Amino acid sequence: MSEKEKMIKGEPYEPLKDKELEQDRISVKDLCIKYNSLKESDIQRRDELIRKIIGKCKNKLWVESDFFCDYGYNIEVGENFYANHNCVILDCAKVKFGNNVFIGPNCGFYTAEHPIDYKERNKGIELAKPITIGNNVWIGGSVSVLSGVKIGNNCVIGAGSVVVKSIPANSVAVGNPCKVIKKIK
Repeated sequence: MSEKEKMIKGEPYEPLKDKELEQDRISVKDLCIKYNSLKESDIQRRDELIRKIIGKCKNKLWVESDFFCDYGYNIEVGENFYANHNCVILDCAKVKFGNNVFIGPNCGFYTAEHPIDYKERNKGIELAKPITIGNNVWIGGSVSVLSGVKIGNNCVIGAGSVVVKSIPANSVAVGNPCKVIKKIK
């Protein structure tokens, strides 16, 4: 089994030993650099390019520059998606955003994990777990969402939060670690 196949299946893999994964990363990072260098006024070219970067997307989306990802093909966004400046999505596993998701500036979504044992970590082994963001979610500025997290529908995640565990639907959650502070009716 290739390292890419292991990555996709959520098994431990070595991303730096796989030429296909290396080429995938290089290709999408080159596209991100092109995207980030476009003028804001070049709306048509920006739309075309972000649709090449993101694996699956609906009609209405807007992603501010700068934007970076690892592979792109593991990202799925629903209708009416907005990501503010400096969004980073490390999509070694699937990162799925529902409809009507709004992301503040300087946010990161990180599916990759590294072993706690330094001997394994030094070998370059990784593991990735998917991230799922529901519908009607607002993520404040400078939020980090870690691997394996699910954020339910109709949630608000407060600025500066570090989301290490799943957040149930209809919640306002904040902090480091991020915790539910209020239910939304």
